[in-house]
Amino acid sequence: MALPHAAPVAAPRAIDGARLRADFPAFERPTRSGRPLAFLDSAASSLKPRSVIDTLADAYGHHYANVHRGIYELSEDATARYEGGRRRLTRFIGAGSWREVVFVRNATEAINLVAFSWGRSNLRPGDLLLSTQMEHHANLVPWQQLASETGATLEYVAITDDGRLDLDDLRARLARGPKLLAVGHVSNALGTINPVAEIASLAHAAGALVLLDAAQSVPHLPVDVAALGVDFAALSGHKMLGPSGIGALWARRELLDAMPPFLTGGSMISRVTLQGTEFNETPWKFEAGTPAIAEAAGLGAAVDYLTGLGMDAVRAHERELFAAAWDALGGIDGLRRLGPSDPDVHGGVISFDLEGIHPHDLATLLDAEGIAVRAGHHCAQPLMMRYDLAAATRASFYVYNDHDDVERLVAGIRAAQRRFNGH
Repeated sequence: MALPHAAPVAAPRAIDGARLRADFPAFERPTRSGRPLAFLDSAASSLKPRSVIDTLADAYGHHYANVHRGIYELSEDATARYEGGRRRLTRFIGAGSWREVVFVRNATEAINLVAFSWGRSNLRPGDLLLSTQMEHHANLVPWQQLASETGATLEYVAITDDGRLDLDDLRARLARGPKLLAVGHVSNALGTINPVAEIASLAHAAGALVLLDAAQSVPHLPVDVAALGVDFAALSGHKMLGPSGIGALWARRELLDAMPPFLTGGSMISRVTLQGTEFNETPWKFEAGTPAIAEAAGLGAAVDYLTGLGMDAVRAHERELFAAAWDALGGIDGLRRLGPSDPDVHGGVISFDLEGIHPHDLATLLDAEGIAVRAGHHCAQPLMMRYDLAAATRASFYVYNDHDDVERLVAGIRAAQRRFNGH
């Protein structure tokens, strides 16, 4: 009997960056150059679609009260919208339960929560922590502080010249039995997409937990925390089209239940007497005080927007723009590109160094053409030192960018070279 043919896998819907710009009011703002804005700094913080802005304004204007406490209609409405944002995010990242998603201000706070709560409860002098040379400061400094306070040792997995994690070095360090590996999913400076599922498998085999900095991955590619096999994941709403001031820590429920609170006060309690306190259930145990109520609703709207686009389509769009930009930048004399050249392991971020022009000068000249890029060390100073750089220029792409933005970037760099060379 003939076997049935497998259904063809549908290609992701193509994203039209120029069309999507109509959804983002920031593009209506005139630039000093008089030219349309080419926004190439989404790795720092993304622009916001009108649906998120309207949801935020509506929450403050018509649905605002403190959550969880009131037994009147407005408070119950606000609570439903707040918790609705949590449930949307839970589905979006593949979490098994909404109780595993803790609202925080941003990925930085999420990582600090783990370092403070899990770290100070579980680390002893001589224990080993691992991070990597490509991490954002938010995934370095908390572990440095934790090691200093607990007597643990912190080491860093090396990276290759083309900006990939050295997996042989990782295996050698894992063989020494670390308690935790803290690793970024996508480097904010190099754009490298790390093989997280493989890394998590190796770490668990060595008895280590894995914390994933997903701030640069959740906005840009499909992320399923359960499938990746990590134990903690941190993300920021402002990088994924959502409001600032809200992010999330995802963690396995048993880990959260065993961890003491990070902050204490109202809301995170079950019962308080003068003799002591019983803490609330997870996740509220970690959400002391009045939370970012309207912002949670806005984050839910951002999730809805990205879900409507499809994360496979978002990834395909950025892959295409990266490939075009990588090739075009490679044709500029004196320009050194950082990170791997393979678009399958490189996100929509390209950092580069241009001979003879400081990154800050280049960013200023590009701004005069209506092109917004980031210049500096990108909160990754050890990584810059690895490549013998004090700073680099970074262009990062998102759903509202298109090939015209790539062409304008390249033309702007060439114009800057002509200006500095005097012709």
